[in-house]
Amino acid sequence: MTKDRTLPRKAILIVNAKSRSGADAFDKAETLLEDAGVELLDARAIKSPHRLKDAVKAAVRKAPMVIVGGGDGTLSTAIDFFKDKDTVFAVLPLGTANSFARALGLPLTLEEAVAVVASGVRRRIDLGSINGDYFGNSAAIGLSPMIARSVPHGLKRVLGRVGYLLWAARVAAGFKPFRVMIDDGKARSEVWASEVRIANGGYFGGVELVEDAELGSGEIIVDIVATKTRRNLVGSWISSALRLRNRAEGRIEFRGRKLRIETDPVMDVTIDGELSTKTPIEVSVAAKAVDVAIPSPRA
Repeated sequence: MTKDRTLPRKAILIVNAKSRSGADAFDKAETLLEDAGVELLDARAIKSPHRLKDAVKAAVRKAPMVIVGGGDGTLSTAIDFFKDKDTVFAVLPLGTANSFARALGLPLTLEEAVAVVASGVRRRIDLGSINGDYFGNSAAIGLSPMIARSVPHGLKRVLGRVGYLLWAARVAAGFKPFRVMIDDGKARSEVWASEVRIANGGYFGGVELVEDAELGSGEIIVDIVATKTRRNLVGSWISSALRLRNRAEGRIEFRGRKLRIETDPVMDVTIDGELSTKTPIEVSVAAKAVDVAIPSPRA
């Protein structure tokens, strides 16, 4: 893999036109990129998830950098095709939470994100994997899948993170604790939990909940909110969001290159905010798997 940190000047732009601001941002992004000196070999606004996968897969073969605009689900779908390639994965955050962009330290406005693509640097990061499905930022068991299963798309599109949080508060009323069994290859642990956070990056719903997560650590962190009450789960979110001193209380952390997670009962799993699979799952890390565009340290 290349050791040159300079970003390519030629790229293909692919935007998910169904993401929260994708349809409105496509034309503007194309103009901003060209004005910034990025030569676009192709530019596409795509509405179909299947067409988006095919477009990204083909673009990785054709361009030294592929710029993908969309929310966390779109970026998680796209990132698989960059694994073990020299092609740079550049991000335009156009979603509701933009957790992966936050984990990368990217600005969230379109203009500033384009500036990173034009003048930033490349960095090799790890990917997480759940049963062979790669992801850049995070996965979860508990409240997050309950939200993903039921949140109206229009609510997210109109109200953004506020709508997401309002719906989360409503869904939390149906919360029930569950048992979690973690096997790290050395020991097996069992605890009651209200939420399991699987972190390559530390952001969930746009909030940094796992502060120790680092995209180049070579390890996956499994952070468990070990409580049986909805009040303590909500308190964990609030204390993390507000950076309160007690934010680590009631949490148990496991980390490693490969772990097995089982639950009782069987639970849904979200990857970067999208429903993906059910427990039991094998969680692992692919170290130094993808080149991404990040802000220059001099910026």
